Amino acid sequence: MFQTLRKAGGSLVMTVPKTFIDQNGLGEGSQVKLHLLGAKMTVEAPTRPRYSLADLMAEMPEGLPRVEGWDEIPSVGLENM
Repeated sequence: MFQTLRKAGGSLVMTVPKTFIDQNGLGEGSQVKLHLLGAKMTVEAPTRPRYSLADLMAEMPEGLPRVEGWDEIPSVGLENM
C-alpha cells in the first residue's frame, strides 16, 4: 500500500487506513507506537489489558467499608437485564 506524504505546518503527515483504525479500536487522540529501523517504519496499536472480575476482586484491599442494606436497595434502571 502506498501513501502520499502531505505538508502540515512544518511536518509531513500521512493518513492511517480505516481498516487499521477499526480493527484496533482507534480514534482521534489514540496513541500508537512507532518502530523505526533504517528505511522501515511500523505502526503498532497498543493492546488493551483484559481483566476478569476475579482478578479485580483479588486486588481489592482488605477492610473496605460495606454499605449496610446495599443488597436490599431497589433497582432504578437496567440493573436486572
